Amino acid sequence: MAPTDPGTTRDQPIPPVSSTPTALADPTSTGPTPAEAFDALYVGLATALFRQTYLLTGRRNLAKESVERAFEQAWQRWPEVAVDRDPAGWVRAAAYEYAMSPWHRLRRAHRHPDPQSEVDPRSRALLDALLDLPPVYRRTLLLHDGIGLDLPDAAAETEATTAAAAGRLMTARAAVAERMPELATPLSPDEESALFHEQLGTLALAQPVAPLLTPHAVRTAGENKARLWTQAAIALTALLVGLALVTMVTAPPRYETPPSPAEQVGGVPPRGGPQQLTPQDLDMQMKLNDELVHGPARLVPEVR
Repeated sequence: MAPTDPGTTRDQPIPPVSSTPTALADPTSTGPTPAEAFDALYVGLATALFRQTYLLTGRRNLAKESVERAFEQAWQRWPEVAVDRDPAGWVRAAAYEYAMSPWHRLRRAHRHPDPQSEVDPRSRALLDALLDLPPVYRRTLLLHDGIGLDLPDAAAETEATTAAAAGRLMTARAAVAERMPELATPLSPDEESALFHEQLGTLALAQPVAPLLTPHAVRTAGENKARLWTQAAIALTALLVGLALVTMVTAPPRYETPPSPAEQVGGVPPRGGPQQLTPQDLDMQMKLNDELVHGPARLVPEVR
């Protein structure tokens, strides 16, 4: 079921985000700086990644946000990404994960796909069929037939076994072919994969690309967010330390067991502590405290 090598035997309407620019071929070399290597990766892959995430979501703003967020994360973790065997695949996985997060359903701007009034009916029908698939089926179909990953790699990226990914791929193809008659022609697995690849690539290239940030702006945004999170972590740690010190100072030195509630035993009334004073008791207490005579208790005539 795996397609032939996408880099040797068939065209790539959807450029694969799986090849590493030459600037990253040797991260230990003295040639490109980290910023130059990141910029080369961004310039070469951002547009293709935008088209892919758009096919996953049907939302231009979300696709743009996903691509920029993925590259921001890549710059924040650049020492790890630069030595990865597939830096472009690392960024692609980060963009896909963000784009397909279910939390976006709570955002009003991303609840519904963008209108497709300017797209021809055939492309609109294909995109609608793609977006009606469950997210993991949609992602598997795009990875295998759209980008050209082999089945084990597509399964690894979707955190599934190869058998599960194959089942999802067959189900996704059948669901799309049911709504697209030209894709329902009986073909061999390789021919079917090539046909889906062509259709998905044509659909992706028909979509206008949103204006993306420059590489420098993405790096700056990533650095600012990393700095903000660091400051927030330091502030939270200082707050917790301060609360702990306040607790240590104000807490009682020892624990005193509260008295147990009084109970009646053998008909004898319970013996409890002092009861709450009534208003009459309070008046008497104030009157006694205001008396002019002090000393032993005795009767004093009231002055009228």
